[in-house]
Amino acid sequence: MSRSASLSRKTSESSIELSLNLDGTGKSSISTTVPFFDHLLTAFAKHSLIDLNVSASGDTHIDAHHTVEDTAIVLGQAIKQALGDKAGIGRYGDATVPLDDALARAVVDVSGRPYLVHTGEPAGFEFHLIGGHFTGSLVRHVFEAISLNAGITVHVTVLDGRDPHHIAEAEFKAFARAMRKAVELDPRVDGVPSTKGAL
Repeated sequence: MSRSASLSRKTSESSIELSLNLDGTGKSSISTTVPFFDHLLTAFAKHSLIDLNVSASGDTHIDAHHTVEDTAIVLGQAIKQALGDKAGIGRYGDATVPLDDALARAVVDVSGRPYLVHTGEPAGFEFHLIGGHFTGSLVRHVFEAISLNAGITVHVTVLDGRDPHHIAEAEFKAFARAMRKAVELDPRVDGVPSTKGAL
């Protein structure tokens, strides 16, 4: 059973080509024209063990927002497609990840119900420019777009942190590690891990 997906999205604001394999080894090729976002997606692939290829471009002369948002939308859609009927998965995943001064926790439920709870970023984080033009507010926006389009419940909590780069990266690594557990196939799981019989 192949748990992979290849999707594209083209609008007047961006062009996205994305492919992934949930049963990969964390290999990635990422080019979004937003360098810090490339860094975060590379970390996500590495720590989730999801093979991820992304080629994206857009109106970054206006703002990084459209390109980042549309890439996250397609990533969520690809995760949902690759999961298929979700038979045999662990469903739940959680991880707490430090990065020097920063500490972030993520909990994931591949529930079929999109929901995001995102808390703990320090005051002013959303206004900080990381890497020149990636605004801190985009971190939450990425998790929101992924959870809505993948149909997953995501809780991300920043427990500590001072440096915006470290905080954002710890959040993505924690999310990656939680996703790794949630989408992994468990040979002891018979069918879909839900008393309702569907996720």
